[in-house]
Amino acid sequence: MGNESKRVPQLIAFDLDYTLWPFWIDTHVTPPLKRTDNSVEDKYGSPVEFYPDVPQILNQIRAFKDSKIAACSRTHTPALAREALSLISVPLPVKKGKEAELTAAINFFDETEIYPGSKIAHFKKIHERTGIPYSEMLFYDDEHRNREVESLGVTFILVRNGLNTETFQLGLTTWRRRRAADEQ
Repeated sequence: MGNESKRVPQLIAFDLDYTLWPFWIDTHVTPPLKRTDNSVEDKYGSPVEFYPDVPQILNQIRAFKDSKIAACSRTHTPALAREALSLISVPLPVKKGKEAELTAAINFFDETEIYPGSKIAHFKKIHERTGIPYSEMLFYDDEHRNREVESLGVTFILVRNGLNTETFQLGLTTWRRRRAADEQ
């Protein structure tokens, strides 16, 4: 039982808009995007960045042995979303005696389903490619309508005001409780 309380999903998925970043990529961000030092801006100088806790959360998931990370977004501008993920830098954990390193956010994502349509279709494609059972998937999103993925067996967590550490931990706890209940 002690091990079960630390078990993590095989796939942890995130919506992008108002979950990982504070805007709708298809209506609030105007291309072209440009990098300046360690930040990204759109055509009008508006920042294109994650919510503050997101980099730490992505690094935490990377430290889990057997978890994959997915982006599932129904944006109408998938190329712009991918470009933003490619340009946003995420600091990696600092190794003793070394300087902080940065990597592109896109490097954290093992799976990306970024196109208009139902989140059910996104998860079905991920399941087909990876073979990961839906019960081993945890999904964070800011829109109630996307709770529909629970019909597949995916654990859904509603994100209010952007993903933060508390909401992330709530998701892990909820997923663990459901798995424990399923196994009884």
